[in-house]
Amino acid sequence: MVDREQLVQKARLAEQAERYDDMAAAMKNVTELNEPLSNEERNLLSVAYKNVVGARRSSWRVISSIEQKTSADGNEKKIEMVRAYREKIEKELEAVCQDVLSLLDSYLIKNCSETQYESKVFYLKMKGDYYRYLAEVATGEKRATVVESSEKAYSEAHEISKEHMQPTHPIRLGLALNYSVFYYEIQNAPEQACHLAKTAFDDAIAELDTLNEDSYKDSTLIMQLLRDNLTLWTSDQQDDDGGEGNN
Repeated sequence: MVDREQLVQKARLAEQAERYDDMAAAMKNVTELNEPLSNEERNLLSVAYKNVVGARRSSWRVISSIEQKTSADGNEKKIEMVRAYREKIEKELEAVCQDVLSLLDSYLIKNCSETQYESKVFYLKMKGDYYRYLAEVATGEKRATVVESSEKAYSEAHEISKEHMQPTHPIRLGLALNYSVFYYEIQNAPEQACHLAKTAFDDAIAELDTLNEDSYKDSTLIMQLLRDNLTLWTSDQQDDDGGEGNN
């Protein structure tokens, strides 16, 4: 029998060593024990996979940019090599995402009770995120399918969070941040993105007195990110609209 506490300890150790593949493997094993995760375990799982997938997303963007430049040069041999390398990174990224999505569907979301709203929103947000990462590299019908799955997960999480969580709760705010990024970057819907981000920010500002001391730092940081995105997106809109504001 695998010792759960030993696995969690290994994940903590791997995080300190910045060995995120090891960290993810340990937390995958913890999840597969099929018992609910504590808040700390949930965060360890999230941090591990965010770093594992983040490295691939970053590599993919760099290679895609090189691929575009190489295509313009017309060097067939080099074009083929760069394309093959991009596809290799894509496969790795897809495997990581499928790994997480499988854990979410088989254990984490499934094991949430009706009243575990915080966990449910956390995991549905994660599901939306990993389908969004798949959408970043997918094309055609495959892209349409993962975009739809991402939207569905975010939407369900959003409804639950609005009904059962304070507007200042860091998980509700983090969801609004990522869901608005999904609208802006994946759906190419800047107005929806701005509306969602602005509503989340304004609702949190209106209830600042409900801010929990423990989560004060997390909540205010996410609020700052929401505001930064709004500033960037509205200025982009003004540029696109020939100087007209997008209210």
